[in-house]
Amino acid sequence: MSDSEKLDLILSDMQGMKDDMQGMKDDMQGMKDDMQGMKNEIHDLKDDMQEVKQKVSKIDMTLENEIRVNIQRVAEGHLDLSRNLHEAMRPGSEVEMLAIKVRMLETDVKELKEKIS
Repeated sequence: MSDSEKLDLILSDMQGMKDDMQGMKDDMQGMKDDMQGMKNEIHDLKDDMQEVKQKVSKIDMTLENEIRVNIQRVAEGHLDLSRNLHEAMRPGSEVEMLAIKVRMLETDVKELKEKIS
């Protein structure tokens, strides 16, 4: 093999290595692009998470400041209505008790009349 052939062989090997290096550079650029895309997606996810956190905080504040207070008001109103119902029913109960007592007294009076007669 002559020196010229050897140099041609080395040159062709070097060209192959150069092509391989270019392929690696292209692959690395593709990986860099993918990494940048992933970074953008992570950034978008962080933004979305921040938005979700804000919404959850708003919901929590609404629950604490409005809904709980309104539920308490409804419960207090229900308690008042229950008290009013019991108070309204009390005279009816008293009338029934008086009617029972009157019947008992009528029976006692009857028995006394019978004893006297």
